Amino acid sequence: MITRLFIIAISPGLALALAAYLTDRYDREPLHLLMKVFFLGALSVIPTAIVERFLLSFNIFGGVLSAAYTAFIVAGFTEEFFKRSVVLRTAYYHRAFDEKLDGIIYAVYAALGFATIENIMYVVFRFAANPYVGLYRGILSVPAHMLFGVTMGYYLSLSRFAKDESSRKHFLRRALSIPVILHGIFDFILMAKIPVLMALFFPFVLYLWIINLRKLNEYKKESREIYTRAMEGPTD
Repeated sequence: MITRLFIIAISPGLALALAAYLTDRYDREPLHLLMKVFFLGALSVIPTAIVERFLLSFNIFGGVLSAAYTAFIVAGFTEEFFKRSVVLRTAYYHRAFDEKLDGIIYAVYAALGFATIENIMYVVFRFAANPYVGLYRGILSVPAHMLFGVTMGYYLSLSRFAKDESSRKHFLRRALSIPVILHGIFDFILMAKIPVLMALFFPFVLYLWIINLRKLNEYKKESREIYTRAMEGPTD
């Protein structure tokens, strides 16, 4: 029983990580660096849990305000902060980070490492008696972490390749603030349990997929163009 739940818990994260790796088809990142980012993303669950517990102690609100505080500050800000920190401390300055698609790949791996451990905690330990938790999280929660990672990586790349320090800092801030907002909205809709908001949940998830696939395709196209120019070589 535990083995089956464990497989259910880790399968979505590993499958999405493989999909991300295959997406980076023209200049793939070093496997050892990707694994490092993934496992440090997984380990970031520990400081995240400590900080979240600390921040929850300040939740003096009730009702909708309590849900908003938990969604945006406790979960959204804390989780995205530590996931971004993993990329900044491992891949951001690495020589392998040499094109914009790389930022998305590394941020997605950090996010999926985190999401995989979080999924194990929910599916195997907290809700082992509920067979639908693994299905729900595999379809919605784990992919959502990946999508927040795409947004984070998009802005990390803009920061990494910015031409001046002001732009670099601007995009670095957006690499945290935008994922926090998207993450907070995702969690708030579920936590607030307001019927009108719940009706907007699946349209919002669809919106997340659309905007992030556009970001991914933009950088994937750029990666293909760089590869094509390199294969053609210098022209006279």
